[in-house]
Amino acid sequence: MKKIILLVCLFASTNALLAQNKMTPELLWKLGRVSGELVSDDGKFVYYTIAYPNVDSNKTTRNFWKISVGGGNPVAVTAGPGSRTGLRKAPNGQLIYNSKGTWFLMNADGSAAKTINGLPEDADNVQFSPDGTKLIYTHEVKVAKVAGTDFYPNLKKSNVLVYTSLNDRHWDTWEDGNYSHVFVATFANGKAEKGFDIMAGQAFDCPQKPNGGAEDLIWSPDSKSIIYVTKQATGTAYAVSTNTDIFQYHIASNQTENLSAGMNGYDVNPAFSSDGTTLAWLSMGREGFEADKNDIVIMNMANHAKMNVTAQWDGTCSSFRWANDSHSMIYYTAYTKGTEQLFAVNFPTDAAPKAPEIRQISNGDFDINDLVGQSGNKMIVTRTDMNHAAELYVVDVTNGLIAALTRTNDAIYANLTLPKVEKMWVNTTDGKKMLVYVILPPGFDATKKYPTLLYCQGGPQSALSQFYSFRWNFQLMASEGYIVVAPNRRGMPGHGVQWNEAISKDWGGQPIRDYLTAIDTVSTRPYVDKNRRAAVGASYGGYSVYMLAGVHENRFRSFIAHDGVFDTRSWYGTTEEIWFSKWDMGGPYW
Repeated sequence: MKKIILLVCLFASTNALLAQNKMTPELLWKLGRVSGELVSDDGKFVYYTIAYPNVDSNKTTRNFWKISVGGGNPVAVTAGPGSRTGLRKAPNGQLIYNSKGTWFLMNADGSAAKTINGLPEDADNVQFSPDGTKLIYTHEVKVAKVAGTDFYPNLKKSNVLVYTSLNDRHWDTWEDGNYSHVFVATFANGKAEKGFDIMAGQAFDCPQKPNGGAEDLIWSPDSKSIIYVTKQATGTAYAVSTNTDIFQYHIASNQTENLSAGMNGYDVNPAFSSDGTTLAWLSMGREGFEADKNDIVIMNMANHAKMNVTAQWDGTCSSFRWANDSHSMIYYTAYTKGTEQLFAVNFPTDAAPKAPEIRQISNGDFDINDLVGQSGNKMIVTRTDMNHAAELYVVDVTNGLIAALTRTNDAIYANLTLPKVEKMWVNTTDGKKMLVYVILPPGFDATKKYPTLLYCQGGPQSALSQFYSFRWNFQLMASEGYIVVAPNRRGMPGHGVQWNEAISKDWGGQPIRDYLTAIDTVSTRPYVDKNRRAAVGASYGGYSVYMLAGVHENRFRSFIAHDGVFDTRSWYGTTEEIWFSKWDMGGPYW
């Protein structure tokens, strides 16, 4: 009897181990979600966040950690339930952060956390001035009449909203007459004095809604001015324009100037060189084209002379960071051939400046995401690939060598059989070469046949790279026994500006033919079950699925579309981003 019980137990434990040797939805939600925060002033430590979502409580626990830039064991800076965000530097080597809407000031090791008094309840994006005497924050201010009670104060029970033009809503955020403004306050003895609104009376937002953040406002290194981003448009003008600008507010004179006047596309993410002599930002040239080539523009703060340092480079920038102690070199990330890599651009600023020089630093089957900070020759970044969620890595900027710094999820991945990711290049119907990722199930057996999914990316100009998504996760799909075919079809960055732009005004044309080419090419392999193929995707990917359902000629057995455009007429009449539909469709449907 004991032998039988022992055998049963062994059998059960073996099955349990086998059940855990591939990614599952439940396991995916147990992964720690790592994001970089900042590097300490002495360059010795990097601070980062680990978030753990809880399905049962529908809440996320998020705490700060730090680890030596040279490696070693991570150390918890905060602990316990709740979500902590917004970690930034403060005077005297301290740090600030937000928890449940309250801002705290703490020592660098997490001790002696105290509330920052004097801030409004909804204060956000708090940042100390470099000299530690002031701080800026954002706060909602009532500017325009929208609610029924704004127009008729005596109608106390009115809950109507009154709109006479666009923009009534942006995504899930209704226009209620409140705008996010930037405030400046003095700081002393742990308290912020009442701040003053540097955007008083303006019906504009900073940060930009709905997806702007602390990157939209910064201090100048001398603590005398504030740089901020806003789109000076409201109503219908807001809905048809992508023209954001970079503004400088001078505290002493109470004057504001537009630093990007005459530049008509998105101008965002301002950042100063360490000596304060030069300002850089990301810039798109054409108004209305939200996926235009993203360049790095620099401005000499003495004479306001500008230079586009990536103008001649055939790519689009994702993010950037000034090199430490330099006003002539910037590191940036950009997509290239189905990955996101680290680059550097040098732009000599002597009397006879040379053309900017660009070099690619990293190279491999991974994505370099956030540039967290620099310590000597080491750039701390976050890195992903299709089989691994984000972790911190260190890149040697002199030779591109990259090494893992954090290993938050190693214990989970160590027990998994990972899918195999292959890259192939196929010939498109118009004679181009297209990259296609093929993700094979764990334990793949080439003598068997597998159901196959054609994955259609959204955007439509979003990259399909070595990302690790907690929504559309290739590892999870493949672990369910599917082959996943993921093409870098027309419209994606990383294959030149022309390829990136080619999808505009051609949603149902060449990009759809690219998808059919990809599935047809991969289906020549004997292990693809041609009787069990499906097309899946969201947003423009959802549109692609609907389009493929009409033209696939019996290639697919099923289709899964999530929030895809299915009627461009009703879409044009309901979208709040009119600039998008006008540019990509060539105008109104009529």
